[in-house]
Amino acid sequence: MTELVVSRPEGLYCPAGDFYIDPHKRVTRAVVTHAHGDHVKNGCARYWTATPGYRLLKERLGAGMQVRPYDYGQVFELGDARVSLHSAGHILGSAQVRIEVGGEVWVVSGDYKRDADPSCAPFDVQRCNVFVTEATFASPQYVWPPDGSASAQIAEWWMANRAAGHASVLFTYALGKTQRVLAELMRHVGVDETVYLHQTMTKLVGLYRREGIAMLPTRGVNECGGGYDFRGSLILVPPQAFGTPWLRRLAPYRTGFASGWMGADNGRAAKYDRGFTLSDHADWPSLLRTIEQTGARRVLAMHGDSRVLIDTLRARGLQADAIDTPH
Repeated sequence: MTELVVSRPEGLYCPAGDFYIDPHKRVTRAVVTHAHGDHVKNGCARYWTATPGYRLLKERLGAGMQVRPYDYGQVFELGDARVSLHSAGHILGSAQVRIEVGGEVWVVSGDYKRDADPSCAPFDVQRCNVFVTEATFASPQYVWPPDGSASAQIAEWWMANRAAGHASVLFTYALGKTQRVLAELMRHVGVDETVYLHQTMTKLVGLYRREGIAMLPTRGVNECGGGYDFRGSLILVPPQAFGTPWLRRLAPYRTGFASGWMGADNGRAAKYDRGFTLSDHADWPSLLRTIEQTGARRVLAMHGDSRVLIDTLRARGLQADAIDTPH
């Protein structure tokens, strides 16, 4: 069988198309699944990405980079490969990369999730011969709560803190998780409730709004004068700001963290007042369901510890192995 995707030091490489997917080093041709920093290498000669994530990728790369956007499902040719991008449901503009050469079809998933998310398009199952899947949460202990329940819990926590005279400082990743929280909270609180943002999030939220994503009103913390009273407010802050002096201006406050890592007893939640299980990756049941739906008889797993997943798939009669990536 011809290998349509192989692992190289630069990243996943398609020999037939002479391009890389989410390369780790500078290359001539880079197909980018989404705009998270660990999937984007600055300085490549040319980039291809999905149209909904085009502005996010341009923001990540800066001016002067050659980025070609393609609509979901639009076919383009790179070398001898027919390539198309299909929604991965991870964040705005996230994509799976479908590669077809001589009737053989491989799909590289990128990061993906199957839960409903009003801030991005849902996962689009692609039938294929070989499926390259992420394995970030590839363990039976990771099972996410029903859609919307985490955001409902966040809203309840916020209002309880308000009643107690505290601000609610919720740590969320700046790209993807922040916007999802802002969009999902519209179902649980008044649509005129203003949420405050750390300065690293304001431009990214604005780019989502330009793509038509409905979210609660926001205001930057840095737009508020000294001595501003944040009691009763929800403030979204990136995890790297935890424990920094910047937080002092928000006191008195309670802390929370929204992440899939809150979904297991791994000690990560201990430093927060509250943990909310909300992930932008597939949980264990979703990984297995997705692989089955693709119809792939061969699965290559990337990102994370894939040993349990590989053993499970082999027991089900599939060919399964890990594929090295730099991420």
